[in-house]
Amino acid sequence: MASAALDVADLEVAYGATAVLKKVSLAVAAGEFVALLGPSGCGKTTLLRAVSGFVPVAAGRISVAGRDITHAPPDRRGMAMVFQSYALWPHMTTAQNLGYGLKLRRVAKPDIARRVVEILAMLKLDGFGERNVTQLSGGQRQRVALGRALAVSPELLLLDEPLSNLDARVREEVRHEIKALQAKLGITTIHVTHDREEAMVMADRIAILDAGRIAQLGAPEEVYNRPNSPFVAAFMGAGNVLALEARPVDGGMEIQPGAHNDGVRVPQLAIAGPVIAHFRSEAARLGPADARAEDRLLLRGRIVQASYPGGFYRYAVAVGDNQFMVDDARRLAVGAAVGIGLPVSSLHFFSRRKA
Repeated sequence: MASAALDVADLEVAYGATAVLKKVSLAVAAGEFVALLGPSGCGKTTLLRAVSGFVPVAAGRISVAGRDITHAPPDRRGMAMVFQSYALWPHMTTAQNLGYGLKLRRVAKPDIARRVVEILAMLKLDGFGERNVTQLSGGQRQRVALGRALAVSPELLLLDEPLSNLDARVREEVRHEIKALQAKLGITTIHVTHDREEAMVMADRIAILDAGRIAQLGAPEEVYNRPNSPFVAAFMGAGNVLALEARPVDGGMEIQPGAHNDGVRVPQLAIAGPVIAHFRSEAARLGPADARAEDRLLLRGRIVQASYPGGFYRYAVAVGDNQFMVDDARRLAVGAAVGIGLPVSSLHFFSRRKA
């Protein structure tokens, strides 16, 4: 199946006087799977629709394999999109839905029938060709929507949150199927999602959008372990935020002791003055309030709330006027005085002057 490199350069899109995309640039290699990730209103769906031709572009350039398609109509872009709603024809059978795009392209009936059989086998839908799509499960309908897009051999596959209507168990199963199929076919894919785990599992690279701009672009492990801003850190799960004071020392910096924390040395990072540290609930360790370790920042607090989401306990720990979420395998009493041990390697530091 053909694939294409996508190049978006300085793209601007506005709805009336409101700028939605602000000089967005993104290069996607042939065969690559890129996820557009971010909160509602960040511009990720607008970017996908601008690429597909459903949203007009105010400025910038979009090209596929070196071909300028910035102002080309959607049907001349060599792309196929899978929508959140699937957009299947309810009066048609599975086979008719799968072959619909080929019929519009005036492909011969025997060739359509042959291609439909191939797609049914590829998506493990053998035997469902003559069944009306309204008789299929949500996961099966999603496969039909994907198959209809793949049937026309697009240069670029665009996925607009196609898994959001599935229940959690089916969603997890289908995301792995889509990724395996994309890798097998080598098709260039852009996937819009607000689900961090979905992006991490499926994408080769993740573009995190914030207020119409790409805040960070990189491999899943890069944006997860090395967020470049407080926004990215929080969006990638490091939602606990701690205000601290730091001073530079040889080979790094030193966090100063405070009313509720001990000092600790942070190697290979130097920030002077006020800093914030982001950390994930699963990275923290609960222990005695007086426990100390050279490679950990210790916070002293008290458990104020406990819950059991499954497999571990989640605690809200009050530290001064702040509360932090911490996960622990043990059942601990609400009201207990505890220390939150934070390995230095698990903390994401940023200057408060830039936050």
